Amino acid sequence: MRTISPLLAGAGIFAMTLFAESARLQPVPSSAENIERGVLPSSWITGASCPETPVFRVHEYNADFFILRQSGCTNFEKPFLYLLFGERSAMLVDTGAQKADVAGAVRPIIERWSAGRGDRPVPLVVVHTHGHGDHVAGDAQFNGTQDTTVVAPSPAALTGFFGLKGWPDTSAAYSLTGRIIDVIPIPGHEPASIALYDRRTGILLTGDTLYPGRLYVGDGAAFTASIQRLVAFTGDKPVVHVLGAHVENARTPYTDYPEGTTYQPDEHALELGRAHLLELADGLAEMRGTMVRRTFRDFTIWPIVPARGP
Repeated sequence: MRTISPLLAGAGIFAMTLFAESARLQPVPSSAENIERGVLPSSWITGASCPETPVFRVHEYNADFFILRQSGCTNFEKPFLYLLFGERSAMLVDTGAQKADVAGAVRPIIERWSAGRGDRPVPLVVVHTHGHGDHVAGDAQFNGTQDTTVVAPSPAALTGFFGLKGWPDTSAAYSLTGRIIDVIPIPGHEPASIALYDRRTGILLTGDTLYPGRLYVGDGAAFTASIQRLVAFTGDKPVVHVLGAHVENARTPYTDYPEGTTYQPDEHALELGRAHLLELADGLAEMRGTMVRRTFRDFTIWPIVPARGP
């Protein structure tokens, strides 16, 4: 574990950009009273003793929303995956890192969910928060399987499948057989990054763009615009939790675990809130277009320096 010293940045003014949204197929909850509740565990700690069984920890947030975490014994990235159910279908968000049987963890959940509803077929849509290897490694386990659609992690594929009117400046409302999920393009960490807002629970899934850890930025201008887009999108919506794809920070403020750590005994909670999104937006605005590494209490903006040629 290491402690990172915060970097100072000059003051700046945050200019909010307008964000065009697609037509809403289902009313957006106006308050927390209208959303479906769920419960998060007190800890997600993994990797204390290897090998670890099962390789995915499955948590039922509520009857139609499941969270899976890959064991640190299989891959140090320990990514989080999300499985949501509509009235008659399901969506899997990310397929994890290498060396894990993700289908073997997901299929039994779907079968149990289906068994409680008359054993009806449950078509599955597989999407990704972005295209990095620790989020798509399990795709081959779903490609070509019955009643399963795997959406490639590319702007073109996402635009076509979700009906986006323009990448990345518009969102789309996708109906998972009655469950409306808003798809918001947020390139910057990776060109095909997206966020997903679940209107039933008020949960915002942000992948590697915002989570308790190192926010690797590949394209600073795109990343800044994407965070502004998320701030604008969530301005009139309840955000119960912001859930990303990793945990790299410790509970001790301004402290993270080094890359490659398998076991994180004092790791930060998975969930963040909209306040963290606003904090990130303000920090980026203060940089005035010049990306620098800067540590906040619960995350770090971490620009990626391009490799130099020969």
